[in-house]
Amino acid sequence: MMLDVKALSSLLIVGLVLSACANHGDVKPIEPGERPAIDTDEAGLWMQVERAEQKLRTSGKVVIDPELNAYVTGIVCKLEPEYCPDIRVYVVNAAGFNASMSPNGAMHVWTGLLLRVENEAQLANVLSHELAHYRQRHSVQRWRDLREKTDGLVFFQLATAMVGVAPLGSLAALATLDSIYGFSRDQEREADDLGFDRLTAAGYDPREAPRIWEFLIAEKEASDGPKRSFFTSTHPQSEDRQEVLEKKVAELGELSEGLELGEERFLNVTKRFRPEWLAQEIKVADFGRGLVLVERLLKRDPTAGDLLFAKGELLRRRSAEGDLENAIEVYNRAVENDNYPPELHRSFALVKWSQGSNSEAASAFEQYLLMKPDADDQLIIRDYISQLK
Repeated sequence: MMLDVKALSSLLIVGLVLSACANHGDVKPIEPGERPAIDTDEAGLWMQVERAEQKLRTSGKVVIDPELNAYVTGIVCKLEPEYCPDIRVYVVNAAGFNASMSPNGAMHVWTGLLLRVENEAQLANVLSHELAHYRQRHSVQRWRDLREKTDGLVFFQLATAMVGVAPLGSLAALATLDSIYGFSRDQEREADDLGFDRLTAAGYDPREAPRIWEFLIAEKEASDGPKRSFFTSTHPQSEDRQEVLEKKVAELGELSEGLELGEERFLNVTKRFRPEWLAQEIKVADFGRGLVLVERLLKRDPTAGDLLFAKGELLRRRSAEGDLENAIEVYNRAVENDNYPPELHRSFALVKWSQGSNSEAASAFEQYLLMKPDADDQLIIRDYISQLK
């Protein structure tokens, strides 16, 4: 289930001040357990993000699973043990690669990110980057920089434009936006540097850090949508980040054996959620991006029924030349495994029906109801069966 537009807009408006920056002026790194003085602008910022945090907590978008939440929180505490008591981790049901850190210690980790990383070391790299934003108080500097560059009306237009709910209202706002974009890129690079240092200090294999951006580059190139989004406008390009991180790995010289990957531990905790997270990605309907993602996951787990079903679904829904035939082939491979979802038979039936194979379609619909007798769409499926027969 993806975040609805209103909830996502609220999060991203808050997210405008959540990340980034190198210290300047009187902005100093936050101390463990520290809260801003009540008479400061930072306290007002905290008040706003605490309201947003409360809304998120009751939105129904947060994954309530003790094991998963304890696992992600445990990585945070391994990376930043002194700040561990100050951090609250929220795993958010949302497709796409994203994580963010609020100035008050609330961390948002999207399930689309957890689907894409392959091991704990890769996840730790992303989390250490966000923790660097928090530790260095980057959001406070960003907040003050925005206020210096905008009046109240322009600031509101800028914030709403960034989440796509209103157009920028003036050339002045556009100029300000360009300035902020450049500033944010510098901030992100600093967080990459500081996060990488924490990653290596915690004993994770730093060679995993640039691999994440390799994955995202491949997805971006295959995407059916815009090649450049708001996210990539305000962050360094994946290619740049990959290059910088590869250079940092090379500077470490020869690395010892036994550096931590945490692959088995990561999969033990997350694999049971994979069908649900794949379904979220399929709903996005970016078929090029989705197929690249699923094909990469299949290289590591080539007989996985849930992954084969996801590939078949992307092909079926795209329905370009040859896609339906390929989808049938993938569905047939999936049923040879035990962990495919019942919905596979429903999708198989829809393809066969569209091809005029009514008998096969009816049998597949019946198999779907046999595996999922309490399906929400059981009445519709029974009507389909009666039409086919």
